[in-house]
Amino acid sequence: MSTEQKKSWILTGATVACVAALYVPCVQRTVPGGDSGELITTACELGVAHPPGYPLFTMLAYLAMRVLPSLSPAHSVNLMSSLLGAAASGALCISVCKLTGPGPGAVLAGGLFAVSRLSWQWSVVAEVFTVNNCFVGLLFFLIASFHCAENATQRRKELSLRGLLSLGLCFLIGFLPYVYLPISSYVNTARWSWGDQTSLSGLLTHLLRTEYGTFSLAKTESSVNLTTMLKAQLDHCLADLTPPVLVLAGTGLLLSLRDRMHGSVSWLLTTMLLVYSLFFAWRANLNVGSPLLLGVVERFWLQSDAAVCVLAGLGLSRTHSELERRLGYGGFWKATSWVITTALMAHMVRTNHRGCDQSRNDVVERFAKEILASIPTNSIILTRGDLPGNSLRYLHYCQGERPDVRLVDQEMMTYTWYVAKLAQHHPGVNFPGLWWDPSHPKGKDTFSLEQFLSRNTERDVFACIGLPDGDPSWKRSFSRWPLGVCDYLVPVQRQFHPEDWARRTRNIYNWSEPYDRFHPKLWEHVANEEMWQARMKTAFFLFDLAGRIQAEGRARLFELSYNLYKELVETHSNYPSNWDKNLALACEKLLRSGHRGYSPDDLLSCSARHFSLYLEKDPGDPQGEAIRSAVTHLLKERDRLHHRQTP
Repeated sequence: MSTEQKKSWILTGATVACVAALYVPCVQRTVPGGDSGELITTACELGVAHPPGYPLFTMLAYLAMRVLPSLSPAHSVNLMSSLLGAAASGALCISVCKLTGPGPGAVLAGGLFAVSRLSWQWSVVAEVFTVNNCFVGLLFFLIASFHCAENATQRRKELSLRGLLSLGLCFLIGFLPYVYLPISSYVNTARWSWGDQTSLSGLLTHLLRTEYGTFSLAKTESSVNLTTMLKAQLDHCLADLTPPVLVLAGTGLLLSLRDRMHGSVSWLLTTMLLVYSLFFAWRANLNVGSPLLLGVVERFWLQSDAAVCVLAGLGLSRTHSELERRLGYGGFWKATSWVITTALMAHMVRTNHRGCDQSRNDVVERFAKEILASIPTNSIILTRGDLPGNSLRYLHYCQGERPDVRLVDQEMMTYTWYVAKLAQHHPGVNFPGLWWDPSHPKGKDTFSLEQFLSRNTERDVFACIGLPDGDPSWKRSFSRWPLGVCDYLVPVQRQFHPEDWARRTRNIYNWSEPYDRFHPKLWEHVANEEMWQARMKTAFFLFDLAGRIQAEGRARLFELSYNLYKELVETHSNYPSNWDKNLALACEKLLRSGHRGYSPDDLLSCSARHFSLYLEKDPGDPQGEAIRSAVTHLLKERDRLHHRQTP
């Protein structure tokens, strides 16, 4: 090994060590939101994750849990991800070392990628993107190694028939981890697993993500304009990678025109970057106008970010070399390059550290624990969506919490494999058919939600969060009572006692997170929003129930709803804007109901005031003009009331 190679590996090792030292203290100790809970649970159970399966990540995560038994499963897998993220930064660093030698450009490539917001954010939680980043870095390293082969003969040897066959064999060996999928599916010991890979068609369905939509992010007919998606990616590069980095990447690309030795690598990386970005923008069918969906989409820009960081590193190295060649003073320009590298990385660390430090983040886990604590013994929980489903499954299967309850996934019940594969892991749950088909519930081997509930009346059943609109059959025989985030599905014959239910649900959760604490693109924001809105679900339910009955108890329900809303608004200074709107409606309905226990003046003032507060917080409401007209009418009615009362 030459002196330069030794320096390259030492510099790479130092970069990896520094990144690991930065990442490890920031690692989240509890279960994160999104897919992380499912990936950890799959590893706990040695099951199969959502398509395309991620077998390598599953096996690595399982190994991490065994190597670090003193940590919680979530903490150990999150820690594994951080180390993989550090390794990815090292792969980018050694790639630039191969092309331009050890120096600030190599550190810039690896370090800059590591401290960029997206890479840092997804390296401190359990996600597959760190494994992917490692493979991207390895690919760049192999490209650089091939390009820097000692002579043309060696390159031709690699491209000979024997060399190509060897490469093809290595490519096929890369699929070996996928042998895990049919084995896990055949053994079927995992209480949580996705799909049936025991047949070739089932395996291909999973690998090709047919249930999501092959080469798409979601199974939806909607699409996003190509220009809109590319603009969103460019905005991300400007905001998160910063303009100086893009300038360095562009400068390096221009200088590569004069570099006959290594210029082709820069153009190859640029071509890879453009092709990937264009293809992804074409196939990414999620609305980036939604902050949460933008958070889902932007994770797939990490591969492009890696290419940009390598180009920036090459750009810095080539700029330094060009200035030294033209002006001399090599030591000065090298020192300047180190200053630029240090300054850029220090700026990004300072900018991103607070948002990427997840060491104290336990929001999603507390969200799941609060839900489990509110559910009665031996209940069935019908989960819906990633947030409740993945977090509850993690606590239930990995942490062993609430072994008495049964978790049944609403979406998974619509797949033909779910009951056949997982029914045996839900003792005490009766499935009236092989799958739930909301569109054709009377078909062969299918069932409706009403049939499922009717077959499980011996257990309390809760839907968390909500029910799909496609199957209203349950409304014939069951009612839905709000229980915090969840809904209690009860037979219609059961009598509802409003006061008792209001007392039971008034302080159902011990939740102290401030409203609007988290960015809308984060799962923590979704969890916090659900917990805040859960506080008013009973009040909303009573208000809606009062509007659907004509009996004498209607005024009593409006009064109870009004008192619950008023208590919530007076207890909190910062709360969701819809609380003001709902309280304003409750004031008006209580006034119109003829209830004589409240001052009409107070109710009119309350309604007008909170309608106005709502419009201040949410001026873009489509019904804004109608609400303003209602406020004007309420104030006029109050003035007329004052006029009649004046002697």
